[in-house]
Amino acid sequence: MRIESWDDLRAALAVARSGTVSGAAGVLGVHHATVIRRIDALEAALGAKLFQRHPRGYALTEAGRLLLAAASAADERFSQMAAQIAGGGERIEGDLLVTSLPELSEILMPRLTQLLAAHPGLRLSYMTDVRLFRLDAGEAHVAIRAGVEPSEPDYVVRPLGQLHQALYATPDYLERHGPLDDLAGHRFALPGPEGRGAPFMRWLAERLAPEARVLTTNDAEAREAVIRAGLAVGPLRGGRTDGLVEALHRPEWNPTLWLVSHVDLHRTPKVQAVLRALQGLLD
Repeated sequence: MRIESWDDLRAALAVARSGTVSGAAGVLGVHHATVIRRIDALEAALGAKLFQRHPRGYALTEAGRLLLAAASAADERFSQMAAQIAGGGERIEGDLLVTSLPELSEILMPRLTQLLAAHPGLRLSYMTDVRLFRLDAGEAHVAIRAGVEPSEPDYVVRPLGQLHQALYATPDYLERHGPLDDLAGHRFALPGPEGRGAPFMRWLAERLAPEARVLTTNDAEAREAVIRAGLAVGPLRGGRTDGLVEALHRPEWNPTLWLVSHVDLHRTPKVQAVLRALQGLLD
């Protein structure tokens, strides 16, 4: 038995991961009928049902789970090979994928801009997300992570420093509401679910009543607008704090940032260039 098309396997992987044909079609950029046709062809070639169809989507059968494990491993190896090829060569050029947390752009981009200016052949893809991108699957060449030191065996990890985290307010707000020695009576503009893992958010979650949150947003500009209007106190980064007062800070709020690369790409010239550009950023 031979599987004639890798596209059939990709379609099965997409359905298994999304749980629906429409979701898989969106990921693959094809019509849903194409996904169904490829699944049917793969099941015919294997002589086994891979999915149990039900009103809410597609669920893997036992045969489907076996195929998913093998196909996922193959997909990761192909992705890793592509990342290795993209990272090869002695010149500092080509595609460069750097991932980070959304709130770090203000401090990272000046260094990355200098890197691009020094090496015109580089094409930077800079992605921010709270999820952990997988370097072993080729999702990034370099990742900046916060919190516990990454422990994956194939990752090369360097400390980048500690990120100062504090709550800020206008002088007028603090004059009207008093210091944050007691959180009662204060109003807060805070990140949404994407920020709940931050140490200061965990600290506040144990102490704030729901009605104390005047704004919840993943947009730093929106949070800044409410804080500068004197309506709330909240976290901000970098240049956004000019003219504001640091209202509350605790040392345990400062997370450690880690500079992470994959062992297979760590020594490539462009990855080394990124590591040099970002090293000492928070010293």
